[in-house]
Amino acid sequence: MADSPRQIWSLKKEQEAANKTKPKVSAAELRVKKDMNELDLPAGVKMELGPGGNMLDFTLSIAPDEGFYKGGQFNFTFRINPNYPHEPPKVRCTQKIYHPNLDLDGNVCLNILREEWKPVLSLNSVIIGLQFLFLEPNPDDPLNKEAAEDLRRNRDSFANTVKMTMRGGSVRGQTFDKVQIK
Repeated sequence: MADSPRQIWSLKKEQEAANKTKPKVSAAELRVKKDMNELDLPAGVKMELGPGGNMLDFTLSIAPDEGFYKGGQFNFTFRINPNYPHEPPKVRCTQKIYHPNLDLDGNVCLNILREEWKPVLSLNSVIIGLQFLFLEPNPDDPLNKEAAEDLRRNRDSFANTVKMTMRGGSVRGQTFDKVQIK
């Protein structure tokens, strides 16, 4: 025999009450959780979730083991907005460093964080892109035009300038943060 309308109504009210006590999870949170579960962070890359385990606001640390920036540690904040993955995460470097693709305010020039972002890309794609910027800076798409010009003009001189600024040195009156760990 079928449940009476009163029993069905009672069950529905119980389910609604139970659902009100569960925190709502946004589509962005679900996708970020999936992205994080699929992450395979390479050596030299560390992630720390935001306060209370917040996956939409976290930090990432990259310590390159080769290239111009070898021996440094670079910290980034990631802010995921509610439209993720339809919009890219907002990524900023927390240190002032001498790099063609990072400005002095920490903005990052990475094509997949701008015009080439697609919802099929993931946090892993962004992390790989950041690592590549430290391995091979792109002077053809700069945020720091002076660093880009220095790289184009003389790679050896650029490498020396990077090493000096990683120790907290100054270039053209601008002092950079000490990021050297090795």
